Amino acid sequence: MRLDEELNKVNQFYRRQESEFIERGETLNKQLQILLDLKQIISDCRRKNSPSKPYSTGVSPQYSPTRDSDYSVCAENFGDSDETNSEISQTDEVITTLEKNGISFVNSVMRTKTKKGKPKMAMRIDVPATNPTRAITAITSMLWEDLVKNPTGDLVHKRKLQCAEKMIRGAFVELYKGFGLLKTYSSLNMVAFTKILKKFDKVSCQKASANYLKEVKRSHFVSSDKVFRLMDEVESIFTKHFANNDRKKAMKFLRPQQHKDSHMVTFLVGLSTGCFVSLFCVYAILAHLCGIFSSNNEPAYMETVYPVFSVFTLLSLHLFMYGCNLFMWKNTRINYNFIFEFSPSTALKHRDAFLMSTTLMTTVIGAMVIHLLLRAANFSPTEIDAIPGILLLFFVVLLICPFDLFYRPTRYCFIRVIRNIVCSPFYKVLLVDFFMADQLTSQIPLLRHLESVGCHIFARAFKTHHPDTCHSGRLYMEITYIISFLPYYWRALQCARRWFDDGDVNHLANMGKYVSAMVAAGARVTYSRQNDNLWFAIVLITSVVATMYQLYWDFIKDWGFLNPKSINPWLRDDLILKNKSIYYMSIVLNIVLRVTWVETIMHFKVGPVQSRLLDFLLAALEVIRRGHWNFYRLENEHLNNVGHYRAVKTVPLPFREIDSD
Repeated sequence: MRLDEELNKVNQFYRRQESEFIERGETLNKQLQILLDLKQIISDCRRKNSPSKPYSTGVSPQYSPTRDSDYSVCAENFGDSDETNSEISQTDEVITTLEKNGISFVNSVMRTKTKKGKPKMAMRIDVPATNPTRAITAITSMLWEDLVKNPTGDLVHKRKLQCAEKMIRGAFVELYKGFGLLKTYSSLNMVAFTKILKKFDKVSCQKASANYLKEVKRSHFVSSDKVFRLMDEVESIFTKHFANNDRKKAMKFLRPQQHKDSHMVTFLVGLSTGCFVSLFCVYAILAHLCGIFSSNNEPAYMETVYPVFSVFTLLSLHLFMYGCNLFMWKNTRINYNFIFEFSPSTALKHRDAFLMSTTLMTTVIGAMVIHLLLRAANFSPTEIDAIPGILLLFFVVLLICPFDLFYRPTRYCFIRVIRNIVCSPFYKVLLVDFFMADQLTSQIPLLRHLESVGCHIFARAFKTHHPDTCHSGRLYMEITYIISFLPYYWRALQCARRWFDDGDVNHLANMGKYVSAMVAAGARVTYSRQNDNLWFAIVLITSVVATMYQLYWDFIKDWGFLNPKSINPWLRDDLILKNKSIYYMSIVLNIVLRVTWVETIMHFKVGPVQSRLLDFLLAALEVIRRGHWNFYRLENEHLNNVGHYRAVKTVPLPFREIDSD
């Protein structure tokens, strides 16, 4: 009886998903036909206006119009003959048919007059701003196209046509992936039922599974061939319209190959790790011999060299923690690529993250050793202190390098996400955007170090360098406040945007958490300059409130813990790690690392060098806490979809049904 229930569940789920995919496929076919008909209208117009420049109507990724101006579906060069009137009438009929099939036109049947007094018709595709890159461009496009270039608002813009084509192509790719997943679901369940029946025969010493196995094979999820036929149909459509009849090219889109882990990457990780350890030992010996951490040499070294190297060290540590996250997510079968919407062919593996981390640190330690050797050789301090700046410039150039070197897809993805964070109010928030913004809130010390480096570099460049300029100057302090606020501010704006998009009040509550963190951070910066009892009380109150707010959100909202009714006491019902004690230890560790701000208000009496090293240690602990938080946050997302990011991946379509407007 239990087996019958499971078989019925599998069949029902398969039927439901199959019907959904079939309906989605029919919608996509309509969208594709609309696009083809629309291009045919434009092609007819261009052919009549420019007979010597034929215009291809095929839909292909290489679609590239020859002009930079907007396209109009027009009859500008038509005469007054019966043939012309007939062609205009046929165009009217095509437009009417397109409207009935779902295309949304603005002023679609509006006729205007050209300078020669001949009739002119125009229309415009309504492509919704559905992804982050279209949020800002939608506003500029509206102002430029509709108010400046085209006040009547009735043109088919070439970029919108390209955008529509790209959206439909992406929808076909996702539909094909869905068919593949449903096909895998069918085969895996067939294997599962077979193993269960064999195990039943072995335990009961009977051979009763043969008849039931025949029943399973007759079930809909096994016997239905609709998925296979539809997959073949999608392959044929995609090859014809999006790959110029090149099947090999089409399958690169539909079935992207995942790169296998290379042993060379593992070897390079080991090699760079060995180099890092060796260079670090050399650096420690040279630093002791040169006495760079003595009170006499501290200002020159700790103000110009230390901040740059600290930036790279914290960044390398963050990459190492991310590599640990990738390793744990993979071992616990958390589908992080799907949650983050990363391409499997270009997504970073844990070995790649470790290679980036160790390579970065090896380069940095090597630069530090070279700096000390040149210092010991009595080179000019002005010249050798430029090494950290050169190193920083080198990595900035590497980050934006357009050549396919050193993980270009990952670098460009990072730049794109940072852009989305900086322009948070104007971009729809994806999980990877908020995830990266949370990482930035843990890297405020890194940003402070960059501020110090920039201050020294610009002050020396403009010949205005003074020891106090980059410590107590008014402009420096104002920038310090801004840097302390920015990561929390960006994250708060993301919460506001999500509330605007979803209407969920929880996003406003989450925004309150970051506002409280901003207040606490500002109070601590002020207290570091005004050491009195009033500001001590303000810092203590604001920091305690912010910490309690953050801990509540960590445990209950982000991790899903502290549920008194859970089958796992004070955790959640679904857990991936088998050892529950790890979760309890993680709760305690997160609490301890959340209150490290206490050191910043205690003002321990230590030397300036020890104070900087202590600050670096606390910054490193915060990075470790964030890496620790990352695992449980994505585990909760994987199990419960708490952020509503990954329930269904649907691609928006350019042509909306008129009835839905």
